[in-house]
Amino acid sequence: MSTETTATLPSLTELLHQIQLDIGDNIELYLIVAFMAAMLTIHGVAVLVIASAFHAIDRFLKSIPHLAGASFISYFIAILLIILTHITEIIAWTYVLVAFSVFPGITQTFYFVGEMYTTLGFGNYPLSSAWQVLPILISFSGVFSVSMSGAALYSMMGTLLTRKPGSAAPSA
Repeated sequence: MSTETTATLPSLTELLHQIQLDIGDNIELYLIVAFMAAMLTIHGVAVLVIASAFHAIDRFLKSIPHLAGASFISYFIAILLIILTHITEIIAWTYVLVAFSVFPGITQTFYFVGEMYTTLGFGNYPLSSAWQVLPILISFSGVFSVSMSGAALYSMMGTLLTRKPGSAAPSA
């Protein structure tokens, strides 16, 4: 004879109340949510600036007939700049978590942020109940940042692939 345990699902109100009890009065967590929103905004603006610069450079390079293939070089540079923005964001997240002493060491904090930002989640990082929502926030930030970057790179590649060789770049 088996004993079955049935668990009842909490209501949304009960779930949010329990999360609030776990988080407590962790004002630092609210600051981190504000930081996450700022990082997403800054990332979006950075990607728009990189994409705009790519399109401007692409238009200029296409006006010079003997520079065939130079547009792909500008695309490669755009890729490198976008990768640099992601690395910069991981470092910024690291500094914020170091400032709040979430982990005892800088290296452990960097690895944690890198794994959460990329949603790899390979390591085992013990967090107090007040910080357990942190991986969700960091991975949310990383997923949306990578999505914005991917959309911009896709748009840039579309510009390169839809143009006929030797034709001028479309005007903006």
